[in-house]
Amino acid sequence: MQISPVYVESSVVLAVVLCVHMAVWNQHSWCIIALFIQAFYVQHKWDRLLRSGGAVFQFRPSANSGIVPASMVMPLLGLVLKEKCSASGNVYFERFSMVVTITGMMLALFLSLIALGITRPVPTNTCVIAGMASSAILYTTKQTLTVSEVIEVLEVLLIFVYLSLIVLYLLPRSFTPGEALLIVGGISLIVNQLIKRSLNLAEVKGDAVNYFLPVIVVGSLLLGVFFALLFCFMESETWVSSLFFHMMTAVLGLGILMPWLSLFIGRHPIMWLLDFVTLNDRRLYLLGYWMFLVVVATCVVLHQNYQRQSGSKKHQASTIVRKYFHLIVVATYVPGLIYDRQLLHVASVGCLAIFLFLEYVRYFRILPLGQLLRQLLTLFLDERDSGPLILTHVYLLIGVSLPIWLFPGPCAPRGIIPGAGGLVPYAGVLAVGVGDTVASVFGSTMGEIRWPGTKKTMEGTATSVFAQIIAVAMFLIFDGSINLNSTYSWIVGSVTLVAMLEAYTSQIDNLLLPLYLFILLLL
Repeated sequence: MQISPVYVESSVVLAVVLCVHMAVWNQHSWCIIALFIQAFYVQHKWDRLLRSGGAVFQFRPSANSGIVPASMVMPLLGLVLKEKCSASGNVYFERFSMVVTITGMMLALFLSLIALGITRPVPTNTCVIAGMASSAILYTTKQTLTVSEVIEVLEVLLIFVYLSLIVLYLLPRSFTPGEALLIVGGISLIVNQLIKRSLNLAEVKGDAVNYFLPVIVVGSLLLGVFFALLFCFMESETWVSSLFFHMMTAVLGLGILMPWLSLFIGRHPIMWLLDFVTLNDRRLYLLGYWMFLVVVATCVVLHQNYQRQSGSKKHQASTIVRKYFHLIVVATYVPGLIYDRQLLHVASVGCLAIFLFLEYVRYFRILPLGQLLRQLLTLFLDERDSGPLILTHVYLLIGVSLPIWLFPGPCAPRGIIPGAGGLVPYAGVLAVGVGDTVASVFGSTMGEIRWPGTKKTMEGTATSVFAQIIAVAMFLIFDGSINLNSTYSWIVGSVTLVAMLEAYTSQIDNLLLPLYLFILLLL
């Protein structure tokens, strides 16, 4: 009998949920389990809608809805962070982590209600299960959150509704419902927090490095939405439109984002960056090394395009060629993680801004580089780039950077972090840079035994786990801040679960895998 990949994917996610609840159990735990059950039922309704074409928007084809793995990320992340903040005595961020948990559950419930509302005939059993899960979550929200925190959750939900309508309308076939929940939900939370802190500057505190990402995300969102709507009514490939695009980008960056950022860091951002980068010689050496890797990556793109057969428009880069960029990412991030994580944090945010700007230039065909970028990047498309945007490289950057952006936070202990927590910043490098790369290369070249219901091979998964264990041993040698103690079995189990998720998920693994490994290692 054929095993459905959706069932195995859900089983792996359930195993992660149970692992988290073995270490952390509080009043939100029952709600997360109830949310998983209703998400499992609702996912089948979403999958049926996608197959029949009955969904309201056009979602990414050749993939399931991904509701189960996406619904669990934000609640589990908030639950684990709450435990860390509670242990460190940071009450403010403990409350914020509770808000993140409830917000994640509310966004998942909202997406479930959409599926149930447009499914015909109305699925009575699933509606009953969703109603029970909703009642449990609403009751827990009433018992654990204050009125101001409930309002904050509702604000994020409102932003999510409007952003979902805009993004899914402007970017058809770019996301699955689960990916939209993960990406738009995260952006909605960032937008809400940035607005909240902008209105309460007296309460702004923390490291200046942490404010670059929210400002860049909101600025990129404003730029993309504005020109996507504008170019619906005018031609974007003319010099006049291109000049206007560059001018408005400069106005947004210099006239809005920089003054906005200066409110948080207390200085002009450019002067702050100059002092930050030139703080010591090591930072200059790292920047020079990273610039060399940028040149190498550019040469790989140009070389592959040069080798493209002029008479074959269907020629695409192989899986091994695309994984070159994963290796370049590993070579970029590992020295930064070992020697200067703050510099890596700022550099990765800057790289995200550049990637998004170049993607806008390519998408809108902005002169003089728009058409050239289209020709260069088309070679590296895969089946997940079915929408108007090419987002694979952006997902790779975000997936590897997310553990760095999220950790160490205000709840992290000072000095050497005991146990598996010392590997938390390496979660993206392990899951995507090492694990996914090795699984793809060995699976496509040497794999023969396939996992039931998928194209992935057992050999690829096994070598992925083995490679990540070797990488952990290497990090342990070169990074003195890691002290694993007796957590080796937990690390191996975490890596194995994430490798199984990679084998069975049809979602964007560059985003999903680092987040799940981050959650497991943070325990």
